[in-house]
Amino acid sequence: MTTALITGSTAGIGAAFARRLAADGHNLVLVARDTERLAEQATELHDRHGIEAEVLTADLATDDGIETVARRLSDRRNPVDLLINNAGFGNKGRYLEVSMADELTMLKVHCEAVLRLTSAASAAMRERGRGGVVNVASVAAFVPRGTYGASKAWVVQFTQGAAKDLAGSGVRLMALAPGFVRTEFHQRAGMGTDNIPNWMWLDADKLVAAALADLARGKTLSIPDPRYKALMGVVKVAPRGLLGGITSRTGRKYGPQ
Repeated sequence: MTTALITGSTAGIGAAFARRLAADGHNLVLVARDTERLAEQATELHDRHGIEAEVLTADLATDDGIETVARRLSDRRNPVDLLINNAGFGNKGRYLEVSMADELTMLKVHCEAVLRLTSAASAAMRERGRGGVVNVASVAAFVPRGTYGASKAWVVQFTQGAAKDLAGSGVRLMALAPGFVRTEFHQRAGMGTDNIPNWMWLDADKLVAAALADLARGKTLSIPDPRYKALMGVVKVAPRGLLGGITSRTGRKYGPQ
């Protein structure tokens, strides 16, 4: 059996990855801040699928939390074959309306943690000549949309660049860029979702299935839905100034800063 480590595993996209990978027979290392929810999730997945589910409580907004997970990824005796860097959050408010402390925490989780955990996992995987990393970004990475989009743009650029550097090593790296997904994300950030059109919503389980298929194909970027692929095609040819105005208005209505 192979082992997958998932950060932010107890809700949303992370939980969908956990369900799918457990159903496929992978042992799991489940990472989140809430030990009780982790234990419940681990028990459920073990009982349903017969896999081993290890619980690792860590806050990736702290150095200690990041180091705890990095040590587990570096453990050569109990190797991790697939890393899903999913932990993340959004801040409600426009630039300069969000505290600097909250902005820096976002960068810690979205950028520093992703860098350090990807590096720890990739180094161990390269020694074995196999492994995979999925870094969860967002379609917000491709439009001028505040600090959230900027942090996710970093995830995409870092992942694709690292994938090129590790080409031929047996280690696959892929950035996953979903759109709106029905999870706890917006509720936790205090954002309303009533105005988001139904066609923009994605199902987390279908998203995960598409992402894993893209990883198996060797893609370094996955936009796992035809609707968002089409939207991103328009984004590529639209004037940046026009995009800035549109995304600023829609972002205040629909998404995180």
